[in-house]
Amino acid sequence: MRRTLHTTLSGDLAGPLTVYAIVAAAAAYAPTQESLVVTVDGEPADLSQLVGPHGTRLHCFGTEPGTAHPVHFALAYDAVLDGEAPPPLDDPVDLPTYLRPSRYCESDRLGRFARTQFGGLTGAALMEAVSGWVHDNVAYVPGSTGPSHSTLDVLELRRGVCRDHAHLVISLLRARNTPARFVSVWAPGLAQMEFHAVAEAWSDGQWQVLDPTRLAPRRTMVRIATGRDAADSAFLSSYGAGLRLTGYTVRAEVDELPADDHLAPVVLT
Repeated sequence: MRRTLHTTLSGDLAGPLTVYAIVAAAAAYAPTQESLVVTVDGEPADLSQLVGPHGTRLHCFGTEPGTAHPVHFALAYDAVLDGEAPPPLDDPVDLPTYLRPSRYCESDRLGRFARTQFGGLTGAALMEAVSGWVHDNVAYVPGSTGPSHSTLDVLELRRGVCRDHAHLVISLLRARNTPARFVSVWAPGLAQMEFHAVAEAWSDGQWQVLDPTRLAPRRTMVRIATGRDAADSAFLSSYGAGLRLTGYTVRAEVDELPADDHLAPVVLT
């Protein structure tokens, strides 16, 4: 399988600040080709890389005090991946970590609802039922929610974007004592190309990927970041003065698009 990835991000920086971009394929992959270039007012920016849990790569750049503002930045990432990455490692600390409530996944407030809807189910049957329920009961509506919407908001609205669908699956699984986590991905085959979000749940000794939106085949997806929820995987974040995003393109392609029945267990590789 050959997957080709491309994104450009551009915008204005209003003052001294630090910017973190999380767009690169996770560290477990071995790209055939890869480049990441950042410029600030047309000049190459000093760029550093941090590698976090599960191979999440953060690329850091910014501006210094005394820089005339505003300044324009541009980021371009390109990669070609041949083959697959190894399956995600089993770290024992992951299981208790991904059982706990988190910023967007209020599993501690969904216990009664989860017991009513999914009581008696465990393992693969529970995962299939939760993902199917979210697909059937929460509409995918681009632009319908914002960065402050939590699982409880989405459950009430019954609509959201991919991150909301993933958050709700994660919350319901955690409420039923199943470790679940958030993964941002490149998703070749996605009809309206964007960065995408899915859930991973622990079952039968491995992390299996669930996509309740069913908008792209899971076997084509490329892991970017893994964490408790979307707070751990924003593709662009800034600390200091303001950042205004003015340009944004994402493209992910695969040489052969596989079918996905959305029920069979799939490991993200």
